[in-house]
Amino acid sequence: MKMILMLIAAMLSVPVMAAAAERDVAYDIVEGLTTEVGQRLAGTEAEARARDWGAAKLKALGFANVRIETYDMPVWVRGAETAEIVLPFPQKMIVTALGNSASTGEAGLSLPVVGFDSLAALKAADPASVKGKIVFVSHAMKAAQDGSGYGPSGDARRMGPSIASKMGAAAIVVRSIGTDRSRGPHTGVQMWQAGASPIPAGALSIVDAENLQRMLSRGKPVIMKLVMTPKNIGMRQSGNVIAEVPGRDASAGLVVIGGHLDSWDLGTGAIDDAAGIAITTAAAKQILDSGRKPRRTIRVVWWGAEEVGGNGGDDYFARHKAELHAFAAESDFGADRIWRLDVKLPERAKALGDRIAAALAPLGITRGREPASGGADVEKLIASGVAGADLQQDGTRYFDWHHTPEDTLDKIDPVQLTQNVTAWTIMLGEVANAPEDLLAPAGAK
Repeated sequence: MKMILMLIAAMLSVPVMAAAAERDVAYDIVEGLTTEVGQRLAGTEAEARARDWGAAKLKALGFANVRIETYDMPVWVRGAETAEIVLPFPQKMIVTALGNSASTGEAGLSLPVVGFDSLAALKAADPASVKGKIVFVSHAMKAAQDGSGYGPSGDARRMGPSIASKMGAAAIVVRSIGTDRSRGPHTGVQMWQAGASPIPAGALSIVDAENLQRMLSRGKPVIMKLVMTPKNIGMRQSGNVIAEVPGRDASAGLVVIGGHLDSWDLGTGAIDDAAGIAITTAAAKQILDSGRKPRRTIRVVWWGAEEVGGNGGDDYFARHKAELHAFAAESDFGADRIWRLDVKLPERAKALGDRIAAALAPLGITRGREPASGGADVEKLIASGVAGADLQQDGTRYFDWHHTPEDTLDKIDPVQLTQNVTAWTIMLGEVANAPEDLLAPAGAK
């Protein structure tokens, strides 16, 4: 690690001790945000406090042009949440509502459960078999370094409620989309498809979902009482917090980095995504403190309302798409070590990708073959033709805690957090000062 710090110090013309001290910035942001604000559901008073906290923090760190850009959005909040098996094996289960779930009413629903081992099995079922019942969908998500199981397994959450509604189900519960062995359920957003009337939609903890599967396998009718009382509270305000490290060449375009400020409301949003804003902000702070103004202005964005549909990224793109953006990247996959670099660069800037890869190699980061696509908050910029990079984090542990009550500060490994900041600082220094033209031609994708 000492050699890596010396390398960064040489690149940025800052003392090694100063470079090392900047590592504390990232942990300080995660610790402060999770302690002083906590959970930050989009559009709520808590998210508003987080914006004010963020703006104050960025000003204190010395960033320029700090401001908050607000927008209105519909807001959903959770209420009471309980589940229990009434028959044939009475016992309590742990459930949480999925985003945009309808309410069961305070009295709840006591109905037969019909189970399916996959979303495909539900789709293939006779609608008569689910009408008026509580649908239960299971699946088998496996841990993976690249988190690749989240896509197919996540469809049970993202699509299952609408499919069950269209088939006439009274409610749906899914096995939490995660890889843990605990009783902490995983929430997450789902959007009602056209033609689907909102029904109560929840996620059972993984161990409770497995217990329910065992109950159903015994061949006896299973009755569940489900109580969930979320509600829509109308239009409220969310927003993005923006700060900059001014550059010396406006014609070279902006470098936009960051993470999302909002979180789900079960944990305190440490890995999702206080860590992301902390990593990227700490990297930009190193450039700021280097004493060398970068060629390109670095814009740090703490996006709001990512979890519930990417509202912050959409608002940023609508407001700023006419500005010259040279490069975009975000961190939104926890705080474990970065292991792979993917880039999307114009052909004339191929050498930049090679330089970044070579500089990151001592950190154990390999070059990937996939073009970068960005995350939810920058994907529109990258899809419009803006260059970008993905610093892929190890996701082996991520889905143990993702969207659960266990997303808390203790899940942050300071050593791996440091590796993230180091990698981002190296990449950011290369991109912000690259002599190559990174701007996409007009109309390019």
